[in-house]
Amino acid sequence: MNETDTGLPASLEIAWGLRERPTKGPKRGLSIDRIVEVAVQVAGTDGLGAVAMGRIAAELGVGTMSLYRYVGAKDELYVLMSESVFDAAPPESGDAGWRPDLAAWARRLFAVLLANPWVLRMPMTGPPATPNQLRWMESGLVALRDSGLSESAKISAMLLLLGFVRSEATVSSEVGAAAAATGSTEQDAAAAYGRLMARLVTPERFPAIATAFAAGITEEEDSPQIRFDWGLERILDGIAALVARPSS
Repeated sequence: MNETDTGLPASLEIAWGLRERPTKGPKRGLSIDRIVEVAVQVAGTDGLGAVAMGRIAAELGVGTMSLYRYVGAKDELYVLMSESVFDAAPPESGDAGWRPDLAAWARRLFAVLLANPWVLRMPMTGPPATPNQLRWMESGLVALRDSGLSESAKISAMLLLLGFVRSEATVSSEVGAAAAATGSTEQDAAAAYGRLMARLVTPERFPAIATAFAAGITEEEDSPQIRFDWGLERILDGIAALVARPSS
């Protein structure tokens, strides 16, 4: 990334409003906001791998070099794309306590990531550093403000939950995409998997797996939200146990 007098990458300068955004471009209507908007549309339609300066320029009807007046490299564009997604406001904390507030935070984040699964493909280059990302971090910490946990424990709890949300969103989006590619639903795919395992798995070789499938686990009602809620409650149970410790 290019650096300026502030010593910050250009993408962070733009995100924080420390760099003046170009207003006069080679084509009327071209702006950094428009470039980011089209890049997000391309990622949403064809995946993050389709986001390239040439593709964005073609969508905008300009030459590729025109874009470099606004964004210096694709890595910078990635930062601004992610920032635009997290412009979705996190939930405000209420008076019900840390657990419902943190659960609401996790569910809102899960919904944002499921709506924009390409964000999960972006390389993680460091901790949150842009305004919208920090706003989400702030919201998570505020949810834990009355938990009695130390500041270090609050950060650790929030990062644990963040990792779970990202993992569940990744699995759910990939499983859903795989099912859609075959023209089936997740439930259909699960049932087909159960039939396959019934043919291949024997109690002699995989006794625990055979027992699970014999119990009809693939026939139970299931969805990304059901799986997410189950895991979320278990993590919140663990945080609650930590909160209850005198030395927390």
